[in-house]
Amino acid sequence: MSPQIETDEHKALRAAVAALGAKYGRDYITRTIAEGRPPTELWQEAGKLGYLGVNLPEEHGGGGGGIAELSIVLEELGAAGSPLLMLVVSPAICGTVIARFGTDQQKRAWLPALSDGTRLMAFGITEPDAGSNSHRITTTARRDPASGDWLLTGRKVFISGVDMADAVLIVGRTEDARTGRLKPCLFIVPTDAEGFQKRPIDMELSAAEKQFELTLDDVRLPADALVGDEDAGLLQLFAGLNPERIMTAAFAIGMGRYALSKAIGYARDRTVWKTPIGAHQAIAHPLAQAHIDLELARLMMQKAAHLYDAGDDIGAGEAANMAKYAAGEACVRAVDQAVHTLGGNGLTREFGLASLITAARVARIAPVSREMILNYVSHQTLGLPKSY
Repeated sequence: MSPQIETDEHKALRAAVAALGAKYGRDYITRTIAEGRPPTELWQEAGKLGYLGVNLPEEHGGGGGGIAELSIVLEELGAAGSPLLMLVVSPAICGTVIARFGTDQQKRAWLPALSDGTRLMAFGITEPDAGSNSHRITTTARRDPASGDWLLTGRKVFISGVDMADAVLIVGRTEDARTGRLKPCLFIVPTDAEGFQKRPIDMELSAAEKQFELTLDDVRLPADALVGDEDAGLLQLFAGLNPERIMTAAFAIGMGRYALSKAIGYARDRTVWKTPIGAHQAIAHPLAQAHIDLELARLMMQKAAHLYDAGDDIGAGEAANMAKYAAGEACVRAVDQAVHTLGGNGLTREFGLASLITAARVARIAPVSREMILNYVSHQTLGLPKSY
């Protein structure tokens, strides 16, 4: 199947999720933000309808699809004004890693619950001194020789949705007994574990999902908290990071579509000198360009999802980075043009676009900055030398 052509099943999924998004809409998300709580009702209903786990294996309660299907879910919810940011984290990153590398017990314990929304998992990789450079992660895990337990110590920042989560998939490092070097490993850490502390970060970003700083002080974990092979950390880590980039693209495209739809409706209705402002090319052309940019970003996102679901991790890595870059840029431009189209109304609470100015920047910054993506493409794709 060409990655640019959606199947009838994909079209049906889009329509069904769009209907769910319309049922909640932007007003619901705005209300949850004002009340300082996560979008629990939408999350639970999406779980009951099978949308949260469309990418997870059928034998563990999922839909048996892939990131292509999950990206449709997030994009359409975003286009309706009610995106679920934790779709990027819980089923896309954590669910994918556990499905690919987890033990049978971990799969039984987590995948059905992640699929139906009864449990949720956050993802902890970023640290105060390790943002884009994951090689500088200092959260370390050491074995207790007496019990075989792991003891995990470190700090994490900008971890989404910890207040909603039952556990956090933490990226730590263990010492290689042969070389003494630290190597990345993944651990399932319950949020109620002794020594696990969370502190909300005061953000100007208006989002239903909060950001947290985590402190892990000798958090004791059983031996089976380790996900996958202790010697395959990078492979397992990047198995989750490619879906993260694809889903961030879906998040950005959905937001851009929502903003654009508001601007188009306003440009059709707002009349100046007996003519709708959308008839003027100064208004119409930038909106048309924003639409084109979003569509082009969606095509790259679909290509990335297609490659990833086909098992081409290397090809998916390049495409996922490009999709995330293109979608982030398209989203920022679409939101900016939408606000500009509405003029002063674009800055009012009534129209609900101003808060997206900050939110749109997320897709440029996280989970990897646009500059680091340009580094990736220049080094990996173009073969240019590194400056670092």
